[in-house]
Amino acid sequence: MRESTIAAISTPQGAGGIAVIRISGDKAIEVADRVFVSFSGKKLVDLEGYRALYGNIVFEDEILDECVALVFRAPKSFTGENVVELCCHGGNLVTKLVLRAVLSSGAEAAEAGEFTRRAFLNGKMNIAEAESIMNLISAQSKSALRAANNVRRGAVSKKIYALCERLEFTAAHLSAWADFPEEDIPEVNEENLRKTLTETLAELDFLMKNYDAGKAITQGVPTAILGKPNVGKSTLMNLLSGFDKSIVTDIPGTTRDVVEETVVLGEIILRLSDTAGIRDTDNVVEKIGVDRAKEKISESQLLLAVFDSSNELDDEDKKIIEEIGDTPAVAVINKSDLESKIDTAFIESHFEQVVYISAKLGSGKDELISAVTKATGSENFSASAVLLAGERQRAAAENARDCVSSAISALDMGFSLDAVTIDIENALYKLYELVGKNVSEEIVDKVFHTFCVGK
Repeated sequence: MRESTIAAISTPQGAGGIAVIRISGDKAIEVADRVFVSFSGKKLVDLEGYRALYGNIVFEDEILDECVALVFRAPKSFTGENVVELCCHGGNLVTKLVLRAVLSSGAEAAEAGEFTRRAFLNGKMNIAEAESIMNLISAQSKSALRAANNVRRGAVSKKIYALCERLEFTAAHLSAWADFPEEDIPEVNEENLRKTLTETLAELDFLMKNYDAGKAITQGVPTAILGKPNVGKSTLMNLLSGFDKSIVTDIPGTTRDVVEETVVLGEIILRLSDTAGIRDTDNVVEKIGVDRAKEKISESQLLLAVFDSSNELDDEDKKIIEEIGDTPAVAVINKSDLESKIDTAFIESHFEQVVYISAKLGSGKDELISAVTKATGSENFSASAVLLAGERQRAAAENARDCVSSAISALDMGFSLDAVTIDIENALYKLYELVGKNVSEEIVDKVFHTFCVGK
């Protein structure tokens, strides 16, 4: 348990019905008693855990607000420490004044993610489960929420611990057989060893594949809408975002800069950018917009290439198709409510996913959802499957996978079993890192630095 007692506002900034000031640490209850006066005359320090009192927050002889104070005693709290949550009215000023009173009464301002960090350090959760909390907070679709809750309940941890147990047993057998030849230790069967390693490799491959498939649902995909001027890019942006985010006119080149918005398309999260129409132009301002559009296209992981169904394809359309390259893309043939003049066969020969919509009338959206799901590789994603919580976990799993693959190669090439053992031990180290066992302080700092203050 840490010596310092920390405090922070744990609800979002802004006016609301209530706000929660969380205090955690060995002296949390005593600090809260210095600012909280119950109407019953009872002290918080006299309460058992999971009890509450109603009263006033008083500081420097001034009543700041009425408040409900909840007490959680160690170790049965979120952080594993003594915790008090002061539930006040949710005004900007009053919450700041209550926090200031708490800090002036012996608490220190919490750093970003420090409450969850303490929960990790006190054994309330491992680091993989801690990382899922930010995914839960930021979830924008039901599938993303289910996936975050699945990790939070330990699905990833159970899988990783099972892999670790298998590799630990294998490494221990290899070491014992090599180090104690005089003992009655069963000889290592290379075929059984290869089978164990191959099965482990397949499971790690599946973890990474499922993560890549679910990334569009849990984290979102940087997506650019591109096309030449006046094909309906901004109308599509407004259709997907649900309001008039982009200016729409009949004048080509209206969009001069990148307009950005996060939208949920079905269960897919798109970090969407409406770019300026791509064409050759002598207009200095429009040229800057075109250059920014090309830069955004190069950064995107998915492209929605928009074409005007009522016009024939021209050289500018074909140049845009060349700009796409190998980036996953969906061809969106817009203005399907008008007479079609476009060469659909040419479009379909260059895109695996082609949809026909009328952004103006709002038709074709379901077909677009289906095409985007396929283009992102998320059509077979299951939120109930074991899913890594972020890029740090994926990198650790990938490193472990590489070590297991190296062990198989060493075995196939006839290297000594000592070399195989080293690869297995390296794989174990990476898997330990994934769940926070023997994890370095530097990695812990990086993980919790991404959290918000109060969490």
